[in-house]
Amino acid sequence: MIRVQDLAKRFVTGRGRKARVVQAVEGLSFAAPDGAITGLLGPNGAGKTTTLRMVAGLMTADAGRIEVDGVDVRRDPQAAAGRMGVLSDARGLYPRLSARENITYYGRLQGLSAEAADARAESLAEMLEMKPLLDRRTEGFSQGERMKTALARALVHDPANIILDEPTNGLDVLSTRALRETLHHLCSAAGGGKCIVLSSHIMQEVEKLCDTVVVVARGHAVAQGTVDELRARTGQSDFEEAFVQLAFGEHR
Repeated sequence: MIRVQDLAKRFVTGRGRKARVVQAVEGLSFAAPDGAITGLLGPNGAGKTTTLRMVAGLMTADAGRIEVDGVDVRRDPQAAAGRMGVLSDARGLYPRLSARENITYYGRLQGLSAEAADARAESLAEMLEMKPLLDRRTEGFSQGERMKTALARALVHDPANIILDEPTNGLDVLSTRALRETLHHLCSAAGGGKCIVLSSHIMQEVEKLCDTVVVVARGHAVAQGTVDELRARTGQSDFEEAFVQLAFGEHR
């Protein structure tokens, strides 16, 4: 389970007289339970990626508290990182290594033995339907193939919590469907009941994937609930219309 409380982060852009303070995240709070997919939905620049980077320990918050299975990310970042698998917006695969080597290398970094890491790579390749890719160099992989490899790498140490930043970016319809099925499996009892947190600006994907939606705008959460609850709150039958009303309101 992931808990975020009163999270804040600001950046300074420019120099001298042109310096400007940008409040990327301000007072953001939400809880993501085990066995469910929690989506951060918001327009570009809303603070979603910054939030997930702070949750993953890749960036330090200015204020607030983040807990991963009760572990404070600020106080014990290594322990928290061991409880998470992170698929960032930059896939970061080593192009000269095969998919297997990318996965097992990360497994070794997470403390797995060579044998355990290789066995885990085989198991994940079966689950993600990527066995033909395992011993191919990742250079030249399609977006879908890169996504599968990066996801397998993030899952190699069997983390209880999975962080995904815009996971469907650049994927075709079949790859998107395959990812959706995989995520639903991972948060089910059969898949380990994992806690999954993802960011997106695509309403249709969030509607199909997420059990709970946190609508983020201007750096803070403006609404939280299931898709049906958010529709009911706005009186809209169309989720896109509900989102626009919640995220922009009088700013439309």
